[in-house]
Amino acid sequence: MPDKRVRPRPMGAAEGSVVVNAPVSDVYQRWLAFEDYPKFITVIKRVQELDANHFVASLRFHGKRYETTLEMMLRVQDRKLAWRTIANGHAPTHLATGVVSFLPYRDRMTRITLKLTSSFGGAIARRVDKYLHNFKRLIEKQIRESEDV
Repeated sequence: MPDKRVRPRPMGAAEGSVVVNAPVSDVYQRWLAFEDYPKFITVIKRVQELDANHFVASLRFHGKRYETTLEMMLRVQDRKLAWRTIANGHAPTHLATGVVSFLPYRDRMTRITLKLTSSFGGAIARRVDKYLHNFKRLIEKQIRESEDV
Protein backbone atom coordinates (compact mmCIF):
# COMPACT_ATOMS: atom_id res chain seq x y z
CA MET A 1 0.00 0.00 0.00
CA PRO A 2 1.51 3.40 -0.99
CA ASP A 3 2.51 5.86 1.73
CA LYS A 4 0.09 8.83 1.49
CA ARG A 5 1.82 11.06 4.02
CA VAL A 6 3.01 14.43 2.76
CA ARG A 7 6.78 14.51 2.62
CA PRO A 8 8.72 17.74 2.61
CA ARG A 9 10.88 18.35 -0.42
CA PRO A 10 14.65 18.73 -0.01
CA MET A 11 15.78 22.31 0.55
CA GLY A 12 18.15 24.10 -1.80
CA ALA A 13 20.11 27.14 -0.65
CA ALA A 14 21.93 30.02 -2.32
CA GLU A 15 23.43 33.38 -1.50
CA GLY A 16 24.16 36.32 -3.75
CA SER A 17 24.89 40.01 -3.55
CA VAL A 18 24.74 43.11 -5.69
CA VAL A 19 25.71 46.76 -5.26
CA VAL A 20 22.92 49.25 -5.88
CA ASN A 21 23.48 52.91 -6.67
CA ALA A 22 21.19 54.17 -3.89
CA PRO A 23 21.48 54.93 -0.17
CA VAL A 24 20.73 52.18 2.36
CA SER A 25 17.56 53.82 3.69
CA ASP A 26 16.04 54.06 0.18
CA VAL A 27 16.99 50.48 -0.66
CA TYR A 28 15.58 49.13 2.61
CA GLN A 29 12.30 51.02 2.20
CA ARG A 30 11.86 49.86 -1.39
CA TRP A 31 12.51 46.23 -0.39
CA LEU A 32 9.70 46.65 2.16
CA ALA A 33 7.27 47.50 -0.68
CA PHE A 34 5.93 43.94 -0.83
CA GLU A 35 3.45 44.81 -3.57
CA ASP A 36 6.47 45.41 -5.84
CA TYR A 37 7.86 41.88 -5.37
CA PRO A 38 6.31 40.60 -8.63
CA LYS A 39 8.41 43.24 -10.43
CA PHE A 40 11.69 41.60 -9.41
CA ILE A 41 10.93 38.15 -7.96
CA THR A 42 9.59 36.57 -11.12
CA VAL A 43 7.86 33.56 -9.52
CA ILE A 44 5.67 35.87 -7.41
CA LYS A 45 2.62 37.05 -9.33
CA ARG A 46 0.74 38.90 -6.57
CA VAL A 47 1.22 39.87 -2.92
CA GLN A 48 -1.59 40.76 -0.55
CA GLU A 49 -0.90 42.18 2.91
CA LEU A 50 -2.80 40.46 5.74
CA ASP A 51 -1.22 42.44 8.59
CA ALA A 52 2.15 44.10 9.31
CA ASN A 53 3.99 40.76 9.35
CA HIS A 54 1.92 38.40 7.16
CA PHE A 55 1.32 38.37 3.43
CA VAL A 56 -0.29 36.01 0.96
CA ALA A 57 1.79 35.48 -2.16
CA SER A 58 0.52 33.93 -5.38
CA LEU A 59 3.33 32.09 -7.14
CA ARG A 60 3.80 30.40 -10.48
CA PHE A 61 6.60 27.87 -10.54
CA HIS A 62 7.27 25.05 -12.99
CA GLY A 63 3.95 25.80 -14.69
CA LYS A 64 1.91 25.39 -11.49
CA ARG A 65 0.19 28.00 -9.36
CA TYR A 66 0.75 28.11 -5.61
CA GLU A 67 -0.46 30.34 -2.84
CA THR A 68 1.55 30.66 0.34
CA THR A 69 1.64 32.82 3.43
CA LEU A 70 4.83 34.78 4.06
CA GLU A 71 5.73 35.75 7.61
CA MET A 72 8.22 38.50 8.39
CA MET A 73 10.39 37.12 11.18
CA LEU A 74 12.85 39.97 11.64
CA ARG A 75 13.13 43.63 10.72
CA VAL A 76 16.20 45.63 11.63
CA GLN A 77 15.78 49.16 10.25
CA ASP A 78 18.08 49.78 7.27
CA ARG A 79 20.03 46.57 7.99
CA LYS A 80 18.18 43.27 7.65
CA LEU A 81 14.89 41.51 6.88
CA ALA A 82 14.09 37.83 7.36
CA TRP A 83 10.98 35.89 6.35
CA ARG A 84 9.66 32.39 5.89
CA THR A 85 6.72 30.73 4.23
CA ILE A 86 4.16 29.06 6.44
CA ALA A 87 2.88 25.66 5.31
CA ASN A 88 -0.78 25.72 4.38
CA GLY A 89 -3.31 23.58 2.56
CA HIS A 90 -2.37 25.04 -0.83
CA ALA A 91 1.36 24.20 -0.80
CA PRO A 92 2.04 22.16 2.35
CA THR A 93 5.30 20.67 1.11
CA HIS A 94 6.81 23.85 -0.35
CA LEU A 95 8.75 25.90 2.14
CA ALA A 96 11.15 28.80 1.79
CA THR A 97 13.11 31.19 3.99
CA GLY A 98 15.01 34.31 3.14
CA VAL A 99 17.30 36.88 4.70
CA VAL A 100 18.28 40.10 2.99
CA SER A 101 20.97 42.37 4.40
CA PHE A 102 21.74 45.97 3.49
CA LEU A 103 25.25 47.37 3.98
CA PRO A 104 26.40 50.92 3.21
CA TYR A 105 28.93 50.84 0.39
CA ARG A 106 30.91 53.81 -0.88
CA ASP A 107 29.32 57.13 -1.73
CA ARG A 108 25.54 56.62 -1.29
CA MET A 109 25.62 53.02 -2.51
CA THR A 110 24.33 49.83 -0.88
CA ARG A 111 25.46 46.22 -0.97
CA ILE A 112 22.46 43.89 -0.82
CA THR A 113 23.04 40.27 0.18
CA LEU A 114 20.21 37.78 -0.27
CA LYS A 115 20.25 34.31 1.27
CA LEU A 116 17.41 32.07 0.13
CA THR A 117 16.47 28.50 0.94
CA SER A 118 13.64 26.84 -0.93
CA SER A 119 12.05 23.47 -1.52
CA PHE A 120 10.69 24.56 -4.90
CA GLY A 121 13.79 23.17 -6.61
CA GLY A 122 15.34 24.49 -9.75
CA ALA A 123 18.50 26.52 -10.09
CA ILE A 124 18.20 28.48 -6.86
CA ALA A 125 21.59 30.23 -7.22
CA ARG A 126 20.58 31.51 -10.66
CA ARG A 127 17.22 32.70 -9.30
CA VAL A 128 18.85 34.61 -6.41
CA ASP A 129 21.18 36.33 -8.85
CA LYS A 130 18.29 37.16 -11.18
CA TYR A 131 16.10 38.56 -8.38
CA LEU A 132 18.93 40.78 -7.11
CA HIS A 133 19.72 42.15 -10.55
CA ASN A 134 16.01 42.71 -11.26
CA PHE A 135 15.75 44.65 -7.99
CA LYS A 136 18.85 46.69 -8.83
CA ARG A 137 17.39 47.69 -12.21
CA LEU A 138 14.01 48.49 -10.64
CA ILE A 139 15.32 50.69 -7.82
CA GLU A 140 17.91 52.51 -9.92
CA LYS A 141 15.25 53.26 -12.55
CA GLN A 142 12.80 54.53 -9.87
CA ILE A 143 15.51 56.74 -8.36
CA ARG A 144 16.47 58.18 -11.78
CA GLU A 145 12.81 58.90 -12.52
CA SER A 146 12.27 60.61 -9.14
CA GLU A 147 15.38 62.78 -9.68
CA ASP A 148 14.10 63.85 -13.11
CA VAL A 149 10.87 65.21 -11.62
